[in-house]
Amino acid sequence: MKNKKKLLDDIRKLKFATVDLNLYLDNFPDNQKALCAYNDYTNQLILLKKEYEKRYGILTNFGTSASDYPWSFINEPWPWESGE
Repeated sequence: MKNKKKLLDDIRKLKFATVDLNLYLDNFPDNQKALCAYNDYTNQLILLKKEYEKRYGILTNFGTSASDYPWSFINEPWPWESGE
C-alpha cells in the first residue's frame, strides 16, 4: 500500500504523461502506439485517483469526483498543501 505522498507523486506523473500524450495525439492521431500508451496511463490514473480519494478524500471538484456526505471538498488540508 502506498503512502499519501507517494500516491500523489504517482498521480502527478501519470497526469503529466496523459496530458503530454493528449497533445501529441492531437498532432498525430493515427499513432496507435501512442494511443495505447495514453489509454494505459489513463486507466492507471483512474485507479490511483480512486485509491487516493477512498483513503484521503477528494482530489478535484467540478464533476470529476463524487463527495461523501457531508460535502467533503472543503476538508483541509488540500492535497497540494499537505506536508507529506
